Amino acid sequence: MKKIDWYILKKFLVTFFFCIFLFTVIAVVIDISEKTDDFAKSGLSAGQVFTQYYLGFIPFIDALLFPLFVFLAVIFFTSKMAGRSEIIAILASGTSYNRFLLPYIIGGSLLSLLLMYSLAFVIPVANVKYTGFQAKYVNVNSSYDPLVANNQHSIYFRIDSFTYAGIRNYDTTSKLGGPFFMQRVKDNQLVYNMRAQTVSWDTSAKKWKLQNVVERNINGLQESVNAKPSLLLNFNFKPSDLNRDAYAKDKLSTPQLQEFIADQELRGTEGLNTLQEEEYRRFATPVSVLLLTLMGAVIASRKVRGGSGAHIAIGFVAGAVFILMDRFSTMFSVKGNFPPLIAAWTPNIVFSFVAIYFYRKTPK
Repeated sequence: MKKIDWYILKKFLVTFFFCIFLFTVIAVVIDISEKTDDFAKSGLSAGQVFTQYYLGFIPFIDALLFPLFVFLAVIFFTSKMAGRSEIIAILASGTSYNRFLLPYIIGGSLLSLLLMYSLAFVIPVANVKYTGFQAKYVNVNSSYDPLVANNQHSIYFRIDSFTYAGIRNYDTTSKLGGPFFMQRVKDNQLVYNMRAQTVSWDTSAKKWKLQNVVERNINGLQESVNAKPSLLLNFNFKPSDLNRDAYAKDKLSTPQLQEFIADQELRGTEGLNTLQEEEYRRFATPVSVLLLTLMGAVIASRKVRGGSGAHIAIGFVAGAVFILMDRFSTMFSVKGNFPPLIAAWTPNIVFSFVAIYFYRKTPK
């Protein structure tokens, strides 16, 4: 890398981190003004609110708009360079336009890797703080209460490829439910059926305890019945697997999320599109950072009469379209039958063609 590369890269990173810092301060101030009453009712000190809430809120809000601020930062400092004819001087010195984009590629790649690592390991930890505080102090009187939502009246799931189970009136707090049933199917025929009046988690044995159990083994027209007062079984599911936490996907690291999805696929759980869309988005969003970096450089490198204002206006419009497209594709995937993989990558695919169009139109 040459001096001019370091010059552009430094401007890129400094502008971006200044923008994200400024936005973070504004977001925190606005959030404090909205939640002052909640903080007062919680009885927590300012330090406790910061450590228990804002250490989770700040990474969450920064990651949410990370690509947009990369895009705006690139447009801002590049348009300033174009307005001072610096880009004209760089190209007039014999530097090709593709070579001029090298520091943008390096800077965009570094920020993409930073975001990818954050989405995989940092943001889930922050979301544990953020969502936990929200549920305990902010959403206490809202229509949605995770503690109430977790008390499912009926839970049905698949234990393995040929065994199905269900629990009625399961309480996630006491880890108790009932009645419980389990059925095993072989060659489309029911071969085993078990029913229990109650099922509870034995914390000492780390197993499920069943009360008043009736087992039926079926072999064609023959059937044997066994009744037992209690039974201790080691199923492949734990109490945490029965929680229906709306924030679960946000709290899991990428390896944990992939393992959770595989487990839920085995059990035939509904709503897998939401989990899969989150998994694919954690890889698609960092790629969008690099894409928007190059797109912003291509748009802002042309010297226009409107100066930075015209470039920033284009940036806001393009950013708004990108976010809308991202939200719509997510909703079509979660609420409809749109494949999660395509939904996660649709904004990147569409904006790739937009970037190619601007690249071809830019004077070189």
